Amino acid sequence: MLTFVGLGLYDVKDITVKGLEALRAADTVFAEFYTSPLGGKTAEKMEEEYGKQIVMLERSDIEEHAEEMILKRAKHQNVVLLSGGDAMVATTHVDLRLRAIDMGIETRIIHAPSISSAVAGICGLQNYKFGKSTTVSPPYKEVISEVPYDTIRANKERRLHTLLYLDLSMSINEALRLLEAVEEKRGEELLKKSVLVGIARAGSDKPVVKADYLAALKNYDFGELPHVLVVPGELHFLEQEALIKIAQAPD
Repeated sequence: MLTFVGLGLYDVKDITVKGLEALRAADTVFAEFYTSPLGGKTAEKMEEEYGKQIVMLERSDIEEHAEEMILKRAKHQNVVLLSGGDAMVATTHVDLRLRAIDMGIETRIIHAPSISSAVAGICGLQNYKFGKSTTVSPPYKEVISEVPYDTIRANKERRLHTLLYLDLSMSINEALRLLEAVEEKRGEELLKKSVLVGIARAGSDKPVVKADYLAALKNYDFGELPHVLVVPGELHFLEQEALIKIAQAPD
């Protein structure tokens, strides 16, 4: 069997009881963190907390060498693959599960909280009002992707909120400057006139949740990664109140 176990939002204690039981019963435990940030987790902390040896994988181990490293072993053993957040958010994991099924390997998923499910509660916005999410990545050959800006615009037109995942090494401040560069290139003011919400270290004991306009937020110190960003659409009066009280948004 191949079991996909989500580790939750931030540290080693965010795993579910069911996930911990599966991990401890496994013959082999793998973990990957290229699809989701480590946050407050390290291999050493996980092995100490869970009482199990954990084999850390690189991206190529799953995308290029999964059959040899994982699937052949799962034909005869109970294998667990750990990842941050929820176990099936990354398309890489879906592909691996389908390949396991093709080889006659039984699979199961043990879910855990992820930023995609927790973001609404963290900042007080309504979950059903989120539209398509997208990722802000560093420029490629000095070219800034305009896809995130287009996604925000499309959601705004439908009065929906946008969750922006950030590259694992990217801060909110860096992401805002990239989005601002796209806006200036287009001569628009979509973001300039919006209240934006930055969230750092969701799931930790002291997460940072701060809402403000672009000019102020791009210089705000959010501290250590991981970071995500939310661009609200049309706000219900309860959402307005929540952003003021929870995220110190300007009145």
